[in-house]
Amino acid sequence: MRRMLLAALAALAASPALFADTPAATPTGTLDLETIMASPDWIGAAVEAPYWSVDGRSLYYSLKRDGSKLRDRYRIDAASGRSEKLGPEALAQADGPAVFDRQHKQAAFVLHGDVFLVEAGTGKRVQVTRTPETETSPRFSSDGRSLQYRQGKQWFVYDIAAGVASPAAVLNVGEDPRGKQPDALGRDQLRLFKALRAAKADKDAARANEETLAAADPGRAPRPIWLGDVGELVDAELSPDGRWMLVVTQPKDAGGKTPELTHYVTESGYAEQQSTRTYVGRRDPVPQSLLLVDLRARKSYPLDAGVLPGIKDDPLKELRARAIADLNKAGRSDEAKALKAPEQRAVRIISDADDGGGGGIAWSDDGGNLAIQLRAIDNKDRWIASVDFDTHALVNQHRLTDRAWINWNFNDFGWLKDGRTLWYLSEETGYSQLYAKSLGGKAHALTSGRFELSHSVLSEDGQWFYLRSNQVAPYSYDVYRVPAQGGTLARLTQYQGTDDFVLSPDGRQLAVLHSAPYVLPQLAVQDSAGGTPRELTQTMKPAFAQRAWIAPKIVGVASSHGAGTIWAKYYGPADEAAAASKPAVIFVHGAGYLQNVTLSWSNYFREQMFHNLLVQEGYVVLDMDYRASEGYGRDWRDAIYRQMGHPELEDLLDGKAWLVKEHGVDPRRVGIYGGSYGGFMTLMALLRAPGEFAAGAALRPVSDWSSYNHEYTSNILNDPQLDPEAYTASSPIEYADKLQDALLIQHGLVDDNVLASDSIRLYQRFIELHKRNFWMSLYPMERHGFVQPDSWYDEYRRIDELFDAYVKPVRTQETAAGR
Repeated sequence: MRRMLLAALAALAASPALFADTPAATPTGTLDLETIMASPDWIGAAVEAPYWSVDGRSLYYSLKRDGSKLRDRYRIDAASGRSEKLGPEALAQADGPAVFDRQHKQAAFVLHGDVFLVEAGTGKRVQVTRTPETETSPRFSSDGRSLQYRQGKQWFVYDIAAGVASPAAVLNVGEDPRGKQPDALGRDQLRLFKALRAAKADKDAARANEETLAAADPGRAPRPIWLGDVGELVDAELSPDGRWMLVVTQPKDAGGKTPELTHYVTESGYAEQQSTRTYVGRRDPVPQSLLLVDLRARKSYPLDAGVLPGIKDDPLKELRARAIADLNKAGRSDEAKALKAPEQRAVRIISDADDGGGGGIAWSDDGGNLAIQLRAIDNKDRWIASVDFDTHALVNQHRLTDRAWINWNFNDFGWLKDGRTLWYLSEETGYSQLYAKSLGGKAHALTSGRFELSHSVLSEDGQWFYLRSNQVAPYSYDVYRVPAQGGTLARLTQYQGTDDFVLSPDGRQLAVLHSAPYVLPQLAVQDSAGGTPRELTQTMKPAFAQRAWIAPKIVGVASSHGAGTIWAKYYGPADEAAAASKPAVIFVHGAGYLQNVTLSWSNYFREQMFHNLLVQEGYVVLDMDYRASEGYGRDWRDAIYRQMGHPELEDLLDGKAWLVKEHGVDPRRVGIYGGSYGGFMTLMALLRAPGEFAAGAALRPVSDWSSYNHEYTSNILNDPQLDPEAYTASSPIEYADKLQDALLIQHGLVDDNVLASDSIRLYQRFIELHKRNFWMSLYPMERHGFVQPDSWYDEYRRIDELFDAYVKPVRTQETAAGR
């Protein structure tokens, strides 16, 4: 760690031009909240979104502009490290992230929303589109003769030789109005009137002639294909050979009441309303369906998900029976009927058409095979299915089942270069590992172990998989590679804080984005087989880099509940003996499923600086990756199923006990704080373990899970109508009567993630229960993630004052009881 910081400072001295206007570094001294909570521009700028130039000699990346949300783009020579900021004229000639044809003779990319085509050998480029719309997802056809790209849900094909673009297909929902046959009344009209018969004959002849001409003339725009009454078109994916289109559809949105929040501080001077999102269980996700469209034959075929194994089972059968019985007993038979299990479970396609599409849809390079990833709306199953083009049917290739919920992450999949073998990530052993499966064959593991793999990238030559993994330790991430046929997982980088990577176009170099606890993400390049990296950037500012920050010490806390080791970051004085009898603060990270105990730059960099300040003020601090955190396998995540706030609290209490045992912390002088999920856990800690913590600050907390969103909550607690016990057990508002310790609640009024009503409802509950020593601060212009330095300062000033008043002093029985 120390060597990395010294290397970063040396690089700063060697490259003063990047931040030539940066003021001189302030000498190391005492920290203050004004500095910590100021605009993070004083720290530096993280290197963002790196990608290779088409010729593989340079890298492009972005940096946030000081005093602005805008990003500037830079180009850096991979060999010399010479960097330049691109002005408007240079930016117009820049490359975008490129894709190549199968022979690597041509490249394509999107720049300012338009598609460009480049000859890889000469660098000659052609602008394919110039439209006010945004084009995305360029790729070459399997024969290399055309370039495919999309505009929204519409696919286009650019004929490279002819220099002409046209829609790949025109898909219309509904029935072809020209093919509509007359009803009984219409048939009578035609029988009676010669003029009507003649007019109809003319229309039929014109239509037939149009179809004949279109079939014989490829230069014409494609005729519409009518899909029938299939609801709403969600996504479409064109095959690389241009023959097929996979279409995702869903019924019209069924609605559901949407809560609103009020903006009190506005430009207009009037209070303004904003719709947010529905509550969990008030509007389930709309089920989706699949259509396979043969563009050559102009026919569409439904792909029935009913062939997937287990799709007609009910994994919630016992909960459902109990809920139905309770409703019937209470005389609520209509609600009970609504909970009846469907004959076939609904699914959604893991796809994102708004972001370029194809998240859950993978074509082989030659277009000969198609794989689709489907997820049950009840969150218990993930399937990967191929498509039989002869029978127009899904064929299951892999089923992943979880008693709790399928992970949001680790769903990467695709085809090996043979176009006949699938690869995918799966948590079936309890940890995300890499597998391969030929169609009709058995799956075999390419990797194995008690660690996580992610960021899967297959090299262009098809020989290697490159991945990010924490094989060495849960908190240590680097780039690894493994042969595509399986073998030894080899570590390529040694940073322990590798965030991302990008392979060069020729596959020989690896651009690595890496960071450290006090070093923003920086860019390096190295041989793709491993070796010594060349550091390319240093964007830290002296005012931050030259401070003597406390390196967080990663420690293992033994679980007293059989969960193994709970990893944590400990902040304390250099003289460990000085920690004895000190007060302590436990920080609880947000998001639930997030990993904060790593050797990388933290999303909670302000909190990390605040922890330095707390140590300066005489505290020690512990930051724990409690159960539900990312990076520790499926069982660690699933431990909170139907009992949010219970295993996590056990871990936090173990952390407190560890502080007392290992560092002599006074058990009466321990505070706790956190935001979002960390705010929820602060509430659970004070309300479910009264007297354990002297005070707590709950920032933007969930107090009642029945008012949170569906996508997150139903994974863990199911629907509230089906599993009311899980919501009662997991919601802090149900334990409000247990409050006895000092509590500060803080919330942005225009938070459209965790609504401020969560905090306000809990506050009212405390009022009615005649509780004491609780306060709330509201921030009229802040959403879930605060952006204004003034708000950050005010928020943490209040937290600091809370701990100073209630954690630092030795508590007596009277102060503990709030008297």
